[in-house]
Amino acid sequence: MSVSRFLFAFAALLVASAAFAADKPGEIKGTMLEPSPDNLALTWAKANLVLPATLVGGRRWEGHAEEAPDVIGIAPLVIVMHGSSGVAPAVKEFQVWLADELGVASVAPDSLAIPDRLTYTSPVDVDTYERVHALRLAELDHAVKASREWSWVDRLRLVLAGTSEGAVAVGRYAGKEAAARLIYSWSCESNYFVTEPRLGVGAKEPVLNAIAARDPYFSAANPWNKDRSVTGSCGAALKADPKAEVMVIDADVHTILNRPEVRARTAQFLRGVLNP
Repeated sequence: MSVSRFLFAFAALLVASAAFAADKPGEIKGTMLEPSPDNLALTWAKANLVLPATLVGGRRWEGHAEEAPDVIGIAPLVIVMHGSSGVAPAVKEFQVWLADELGVASVAPDSLAIPDRLTYTSPVDVDTYERVHALRLAELDHAVKASREWSWVDRLRLVLAGTSEGAVAVGRYAGKEAAARLIYSWSCESNYFVTEPRLGVGAKEPVLNAIAARDPYFSAANPWNKDRSVTGSCGAALKADPKAEVMVIDADVHTILNRPEVRARTAQFLRGVLNP
């Protein structure tokens, strides 16, 4: 790295650290976090569904789950749980990549489809975070059950994926329906964001965890974690699982699921799980 690039990167890190060190309280908007049947139904109806060309006659299809076209055949499905910013462009980009590169269908329930859904900018109190996590877990459970209504879904090849806030739900889900899990940008450990990890992963369940070494939220670089023994990855939590993989990339960014090296590792992992 050139001296100028190093100085620029170092300055950027100092600015980011100063922002965290200021420890300004976050902002909360909205009030609704009730996992009512109507709310959960909305998250599924407005979910972003992406079907690969092979399932829909030669051209990739993308739209709301409630508008899903007829699909002939049986195929795997990835349920993607978005982060706190909703079904953001990065999530949709990831879904398109799954379809085009791997020929895999995916659906991303939309938590922000709930009217007056509570949103936040961190840091807020951990009780609020846990109420959000409870809703997201209910959304995931609802999505798993709702996906059974699609006759084309191969129930033996259902994958759960999540990034950041959505990764907490994927990590905590205790159901046994999933063939594998993808946990992006969360470290599966106690930190400012959760009271405790409460993982629901099986003892020999295939899991891929990918996170940046200096993740601005879940690594020790974040002062909000200063009173906790944070390692910054799911390595410790998954060390007894022989089918778990942990990828820590040399970066200081949060959203990483579309980085080339993460995509390459994800593709290898999914091909191993879905095409044994």
